[in-house]
Amino acid sequence: MLPKTLALIDDDADFTDSFSSFLREQGVGVSVFADSSDLLASESPFGYDFYVVDLMLPGVVGDELIRILRRRTDAGVLVVSGKVGSSVFEAVIDAGADMYLEKPVGMEQILLVVKALYRRAVLRGQREQGWTVDLRAAQLIAPDGAKVDLSDTDMTVLRCFLDAEGGIVTRDTLISRLGRETASTLDNTLHATIYRLRRRIEKASSSLVPLQSEPRVGYIFRAPLKSL
Repeated sequence: MLPKTLALIDDDADFTDSFSSFLREQGVGVSVFADSSDLLASESPFGYDFYVVDLMLPGVVGDELIRILRRRTDAGVLVVSGKVGSSVFEAVIDAGADMYLEKPVGMEQILLVVKALYRRAVLRGQREQGWTVDLRAAQLIAPDGAKVDLSDTDMTVLRCFLDAEGGIVTRDTLISRLGRETASTLDNTLHATIYRLRRRIEKASSSLVPLQSEPRVGYIFRAPLKSL
C-alpha cells in the first residue's frame, strides 16, 4: 500500500533524482522541492498523501516545515536526513513527524517505512469513517464502498450494535436476541456467528474490521455505525 502522491523536500539532487525515480517505478506520483519555500508556494502544498522531508533545507528549516504541515494536514511525514545529534529524533517527533531515518539509508528501507506509515494512516482514517447497515437490502456498507451481504442472524447482531450506539453489547444480550437460551449454545453459536461475519467483511473490503471482542463481557463495533 503506497500513497498516490508524495512530496519529496530535499536539496540533495543525487538523492532526490534516484529516490524520485525509484518511487515513480512503484507507481507513486512524486513532486520534488529543493527549497521548502517552493513547496509552500506551490498550488497545493497541503494536498499530498505523504511527505518525505530533509531537515537541513533552504527556506523554512525542516522541523518548522513539519509544524506548518501538521497545522494543515494529517498526511504521513517521514524525515530522512543526515543531521545527527541526541536531540534530533526527539525534536522531529515533537514537531509532528511520524518517523526519522538517518542518511545514508537504502531506498528499499525508506520505501518499507513509507508503506507502513501510509497503511497505518489509511486504517486509522477508515476507523474514523462510518459504516452503514442497509436494512432493506440486508447489507453492510464499508467505508471503502464494499457491500457485505448479511444473513438474518447477521442482521440481528448488527441491530444490537446499532442500538448500543458505540457501546459494548453483552453476550447475554446477543444470545437473547438470537433466541438462544442454553449456556452450551452461548459460546459456540455466538462465536461462530461473529467469526463468519468478520470473515465475510475481510473478504469483501480492505477496511479494517471494527467488530472486536471484549473479554468476558461481549462485543463492540469500534467505528461509527448507522442504518439506512
